[in-house]
Amino acid sequence: MSIRVGIIGISGFGGGETMRLIAGHPSFELVYAAGEGSAGRRLVDRFPGVPAKLADMVIEKWDPATLPKLDVLFASLPTGTSAEALARVSKDVKIVDIGGDHRYVEGWAYGLADVWPDRIEGRSRVANPGCFPAATLTALAPLLADRLIEPGNIVIDAKTGISGAGRGGADSRFGYAESNENLVPYGLLKHVHMPEMARTIEQLSGGSAAGLVFTPHLVPMTRGLLATIYCRGRVTTAECLDAARRFYAGRAFVRVTDTPPQTKWASGSNLAFVSYAADPERDLVIAMGAVDNLGKGAAGQAVQNANLICGLPETAGLEGVPVWP
Repeated sequence: MSIRVGIIGISGFGGGETMRLIAGHPSFELVYAAGEGSAGRRLVDRFPGVPAKLADMVIEKWDPATLPKLDVLFASLPTGTSAEALARVSKDVKIVDIGGDHRYVEGWAYGLADVWPDRIEGRSRVANPGCFPAATLTALAPLLADRLIEPGNIVIDAKTGISGAGRGGADSRFGYAESNENLVPYGLLKHVHMPEMARTIEQLSGGSAAGLVFTPHLVPMTRGLLATIYCRGRVTTAECLDAARRFYAGRAFVRVTDTPPQTKWASGSNLAFVSYAADPERDLVIAMGAVDNLGKGAAGQAVQNANLICGLPETAGLEGVPVWP
């Protein structure tokens, strides 16, 4: 079965990673690529290592009025730039929005695939979670569902590789000279991922997330994301690990580990690693989630969501082993 697929924003990191996964997918066929600054160029000019079958595909200027016949469209555009145009795409085309415009928007499923696959199956509009929520919520979901922690007293300290800031242009603030040997906090108190994390915490727990604190940081590595999350709860480490193993039993992409996870464990994959440390005497639980910000944090989860909405095996095209070293 060949499912015709298109990618908008193919020149960015998220779009390029989506292309890489689709190129090896057993059912998806890339037939349309769109971008802005790269329009008119061949894929091989932008991605010299692209498979030969895709090399001469020309990147088109994104225009919903000129879409070819597609089954699935992946949109990897900056937040605030996709809502109006995607609204003009035919309802016959399934859309996975990797950007931020449709998270918790009416008519769009929130694509936290490892937690709520049943909310995604058969839908035609799916909003991919952000990279920080992908790591954070995957780690928190079992504890919130079992009422092991207080939803209103959560502090998230998260660090991501520079690719999480996007590809940028010549004037990017995230070039080598600015990023190397540097650690940068940003988006304090108002990060775009805060609302979706709060909404999901409330849905999982049934309580208020009013006390949520989130501080993201850029670290000088290309890809990878680690969220260290401080919570209140009188439970043991063993109880947290047991809750996570029960919650994710049979789920292909979440690994519950006894030791703290590392970003490199997930590099180049759709895996999420979670672990916990708890001290009931101090009313303290530390939850940890590690993902590849371009994998589970973007393109990997997008393809997983596309598999779900197309009725394919959830793991199709996503079973590659992480890159090591």
